[in-house]
Amino acid sequence: MTSILTIIDRFSKACHLVALRKLPTAFQTAQLLFKHVFHLHGIPIEILSDRGPQFTSSVWKQFCTALNAKVVLTSGYHPQSNGQVERLNQELESTLRCFTSTNPSDWSQYLPWVEYAHNSHVSAATGLSPFEASLGYQPPLLNSDESLISVSSVCHHIRRCRNVWRIATDALNHTSLRNKRFADRKRIPAPAYEPGQKVWLSTKNVHLKSMSKKLSPRFIGPFEVESIISPSAVRLRLRLPATLRIHSTFHVSQIKPVQTSTLCPSSEPPPPAMDVGGHPAYSVRRLVDARQRGRGWQYLVDWEGYGPEDRLWVPGSFILDPTLISDY
Repeated sequence: MTSILTIIDRFSKACHLVALRKLPTAFQTAQLLFKHVFHLHGIPIEILSDRGPQFTSSVWKQFCTALNAKVVLTSGYHPQSNGQVERLNQELESTLRCFTSTNPSDWSQYLPWVEYAHNSHVSAATGLSPFEASLGYQPPLLNSDESLISVSSVCHHIRRCRNVWRIATDALNHTSLRNKRFADRKRIPAPAYEPGQKVWLSTKNVHLKSMSKKLSPRFIGPFEVESIISPSAVRLRLRLPATLRIHSTFHVSQIKPVQTSTLCPSSEPPPPAMDVGGHPAYSVRRLVDARQRGRGWQYLVDWEGYGPEDRLWVPGSFILDPTLISDY
């Protein structure tokens, strides 16, 4: 087993942990949800996930459409969007680290006990354990404690469940308002973006191929806003290399608007490719780095009129001016 599928309920904070041999496909993820979640709790109204390939595929979208479940994806480099799963993963790692300190290869056999411990532990958000919030009572670990959860009638059990769910709902609303109040202390309102607007993209989570991380630009671009996903997320029209593997949707905290001034010239679009021998060619500003690959060398090229985000590793045979290599 090499990975864990983590599933958590937004209301009760109950979790299901599924050990897997490898990362599942979209179809396998749908089968796992039916096998471990849906037959116990029913069909969800909304499914929130990260932007893994399983959840951005057309198979997953068609699966959720068939269930009439809303698909919600987190924005790029903003783990707070799925904070419950991120916090559960931290708790899961700490617990498994205690179990498997002597033998790290048998962690999967302890996973059911970790799940049981989490669902029995009182949540700070609701003041109840996930078992209480979802079932209306705390399942006893031993038969001797079964008398504590006995009910005299069905009506008694329904009244108790409704009371528990009311308490959980009030506690969640109170916790949400408290967390928002604490988070807003260091926040400022985000600008109102519009499609077609130019913005800068933060390089905090973008790996630029430059000599020094500290001397790299703090923002790259400008890029054009393609569409507004929500008040807190936008989709940009990127021209980044595919090797960076960056999704085009970003949280508003990762971008800032381009400020224009009469003292500063407006940014011009990058120059188009030149036609050399029937093939596209670009003007090179300088060579930044070099590395050996096989029997030849590759050079990190800084293109004329393009930013550092557009640098690419190019074989030496692709460079038409040999003096660039000799000067480097």
